[in-house]
Amino acid sequence: MYIEPFKVEIWMNEWETRCTHNLAETCVASLTIDALLRLSGRNDSDLSELLPMKMTYGAIEGSERLRTAISTLYDGQDVGNIVVTHGTIAANALIHKTLVSRGDHVVAIVPTYQQHYSIPASIEANVDKLPLQAEDGFLPDLDALRRLVTPQTKLIALTNPNNPTGALIGRPMLEEIADIARSVGAYVLCDEVYRGAAQTGDGMSTSIVEVYEKGISTAGMSKVYSLAGLRLGWIMAPEDVVEQVLIHRDYDTISVGMINDYFATMALENKDKLLARTHAITRGNLAVLDAWIADEPRISWVKPSAGTTAMLRVDAPMTSREFCVDLLDKTGVLLTPGDAFDMEGYVRIGYANSPDILTEGLTKMSGYLRDLPAT
Repeated sequence: MYIEPFKVEIWMNEWETRCTHNLAETCVASLTIDALLRLSGRNDSDLSELLPMKMTYGAIEGSERLRTAISTLYDGQDVGNIVVTHGTIAANALIHKTLVSRGDHVVAIVPTYQQHYSIPASIEANVDKLPLQAEDGFLPDLDALRRLVTPQTKLIALTNPNNPTGALIGRPMLEEIADIARSVGAYVLCDEVYRGAAQTGDGMSTSIVEVYEKGISTAGMSKVYSLAGLRLGWIMAPEDVVEQVLIHRDYDTISVGMINDYFATMALENKDKLLARTHAITRGNLAVLDAWIADEPRISWVKPSAGTTAMLRVDAPMTSREFCVDLLDKTGVLLTPGDAFDMEGYVRIGYANSPDILTEGLTKMSGYLRDLPAT
């Protein structure tokens, strides 16, 4: 089976360890286990709870306690609709492999995480892409979506909040997308790994599973909950889809590690404290980034409404990749080139690292931009 190289992951693997200021990071500044314990009202003596834990495979679908904690993130959903996975990346892969067959039709709303079009293409599905436009605030054109779907459409795939633009589809538009999918009996896979990091209110946006009976949510502990090292995610889906997923999952997962399950449960049982930390970082840092862009004539953007990333339009006499490599070489600042998302002329910035890293990185970028020759 051939699959396209994963452009953004190849970029990160090649350059992430070579930078001094990582503004390509997409996770909210990562927690230590010590910090997780303190946020949960515990201390290192509580680690003694792990000592009698027998290292078996554990609960295959994920512990009842963890799945109960996950269910509290959604309205009207039950633990029977949840499967725990090795990160959101495994959750997405399992859904595509479970639901999509050769010859099926898939619509992917792009830019997005590359899994959502490259995996179905590798299965030899027919994939149509619906591109988001800056003039629409990087929100989908629903008339264009209606024209793309057919009675053969098996799946509509999107990210919400959007990766990489940070655009957020609100409930009314989600309901319209559900109506479009319902008209042809298609599933909607919504990668919601950035859900919980909206810029207003409690940060928790509407999930696709709350508005559509054939909606599927994937998410995990990496981005909003600052625990990428746990490699833990989940699928929230109709029970018949969960049953099919478990068949596929037996071949590549068996179960998630019991220690991962333990710490993810601890985090989600204290989600309000973790999300308060996330909102302080993402909202404070976005304000810093917004002020910086206002003073940079060579940078423009559509300001994100959620998530941890934004796409910056750069006025530079070079490709986005050349810009990112040269910036890293001269300043130590790492961004992600727009060509990793088929958005030439843009770069993706992650603004949820520690405030010091963001501020220092932006200062270095300002100096670099001042020295750039005119286009």
